[in-house]
Amino acid sequence: MPTLFELFGIRFYFYSEEHLPIHVHIQNGDGRAKVNVYPEIEVVSSNGIKPKDIRKALVIIEAYQDDIIDAWRKYHGE
Repeated sequence: MPTLFELFGIRFYFYSEEHLPIHVHIQNGDGRAKVNVYPEIEVVSSNGIKPKDIRKALVIIEAYQDDIIDAWRKYHGE
């Protein structure tokens, strides 16, 4: 389960055997969520994570979208 980075107490990661579309999982002390990164950034599911933390994560994902996509493709060979 590679961790891409951790910012503001939110961990951004994906699992080793993931599927398309490109997405990341986020987790903090309150809960977790799954967010599609490509072709569009959108929250797929969330459990226990506060809306303000999801908004913060979406801003971070938008800022690092290209890096996340590159890491996904490099890891999964796509």
